[in-house]
Amino acid sequence: MFNITPAQIRAARAILRWTADDLARASKVGVATIRRAEVREELTGMTEANAAAIRSALEQAGIEFIAENGGGAGVRLRERSGRTKKDK
Repeated sequence: MFNITPAQIRAARAILRWTADDLARASKVGVATIRRAEVREELTGMTEANAAAIRSALEQAGIEFIAENGGGAGVRLRERSGRTKKDK
């Protein structure tokens, strides 16, 4: 598992249309902690426990984290089961 970046947290929230308060409730991490992490450039500065809680909450909501593999770290919404290509 890799560390999530501030940009990934911001992007995941945008995809889900979640506020920082929504993420705080889902992850049980303080909203101030989330806001501080999101304004940083490279690393969130969060404890491993808080980062894991945020990652878990976002993954449970359908976010997939994409590791930095030469193309840049990112996020996407997981394919929903039961959908066909025609539904997209």
